[in-house]
This record gives sequence, structure tokens and C-alpha cells, in this order.
Amino acid sequence: MAKGLSQALPLSEELQAVVGKAKASRPQVMKAIWAYIKKHDLQDPDKRRIIVPDDVLGEVIGHKPIDMLKMTKKISEHIG
Repeated sequence: MAKGLSQALPLSEELQAVVGKAKASRPQVMKAIWAYIKKHDLQDPDKRRIIVPDDVLGEVIGHKPIDMLKMTKKISEHIG
């Protein structure tokens, strides 16, 4: 059984909609989140640290623009 960061943990339904899996490790989740952000062009063009969520990502991190570091805390609430 994997432990620590490599351990696959259950994800909330909202996070599953972004990541595409029911279980994933924290690094896998963050990789998938960033792929989603880049694919959907969700970074503020002037302040790249700010994420402007669409409706799907907004269900995980809130619907207002958010700093990427604060985003991580919001995502953690949907893991495990």
C-alpha cells in the first residue's frame, strides 16, 4: 500500500469532474488541475498567479479569481 504523497486518495465528485478519476495522489491531482487550467486558459493574462475558474473548476475552488497558492488549500478540502 502506497503511503505519503504517492497514496491514492478518494476525491470529491466536484474534483473528479476536473481530474477525471475517483482516486488520485496529491501530486497527480495537482498535475491534472494545472493541465485543466492551461487547457481552458484560466490564468489571468496580466497576473499569471491568479486563476480565474470556469464553472467546473469553480465548484472546487470557488467562483471568484484566486491566487494559485490559496487554490491549493481549497483543492485539499476535496481530497481524502
